[in-house]
Amino acid sequence: MKKAMLVVMFILAVTGLVMAQNWSSPVDVLGAHNNNGRGCAGCHSPHSGAFGSGHLPKKGNDTGNYALWGQDASPLYGYSLAFGDSGRYIEVLPGSLTAGGTEVSGIMTCLSCHDGNITYSNMMTNQSYEQKIGLLNNTAYGSNPIPTLLGSDGTTAANYNNDHPVGLNATISTTSNGLVWASNAFTVTTGSPYWQFTQNYGWPTLAPAAHGASYGVSPAGLPYVACTTCHNQHVMTVFSSSSKNQIMNDGGGKFYATMFFVNAPYNPNINRVLTGLQAPSTTQFCRQCHFGEANESNSTNNVTTVFQ
Repeated sequence: MKKAMLVVMFILAVTGLVMAQNWSSPVDVLGAHNNNGRGCAGCHSPHSGAFGSGHLPKKGNDTGNYALWGQDASPLYGYSLAFGDSGRYIEVLPGSLTAGGTEVSGIMTCLSCHDGNITYSNMMTNQSYEQKIGLLNNTAYGSNPIPTLLGSDGTTAANYNNDHPVGLNATISTTSNGLVWASNAFTVTTGSPYWQFTQNYGWPTLAPAAHGASYGVSPAGLPYVACTTCHNQHVMTVFSSSSKNQIMNDGGGKFYATMFFVNAPYNPNINRVLTGLQAPSTTQFCRQCHFGEANESNSTNNVTTVFQ
């Protein structure tokens, strides 16, 4: 009887993984960043930068000289933002787009659309695309609009305290449980609790993926969180694994549901009741950095991740 139950549990676990591997997006994977038909040119103007998008830059004329960026980021130059926990994570943005680096490519370019306080809202309605078109069917989110503008989210103006910290002071902690930071890259010690976590979920955010690291490295040599650590701005609904960025040792080339441009399997629309030995992909995603709250960090190693 026990053997039969084990077989059934194994089949259910494998079935869940197979379903995840075959995920197909119900909409164009660029989703909200199709920009109401403008598509790629909504962010990357092929000619003349912000002028080509109809903006008149307020400071300097370097817009478009970095990644053909077509939005006016100039109000953000040198701007100080106080993120998270009563604003104790201070990020002072670079003085130009051409300064380069992760602070530009992974924070400032994002805020040039998603700030909503001192930058243009750029055709944005300040409501999650998934919610607006009916992809989000988890009623736990409620019916009120989920905002997409950080500095204009319906609370007090210019409030960034309720946003996850990014920037040089939002460093990513390595653990004593097997996640190692050395030579500007993360590695995992085989057999450690964190290694077990990668077997049960993966580490898509921190792994040295094929497209390069999604986090920044500070002048002090420490890894820090950027917007692009959690989000892939080019693919909204699908995460595809690679040989360098596997999910549960899937070998790469598999497809998983995601939402909100999250750069990992992240699916709040779970279509089953979770048991005591199952964890949703949404929670597992956060545990990559917040490993102290992971099952494997607390001597529970046989937890299966549920992807859909």
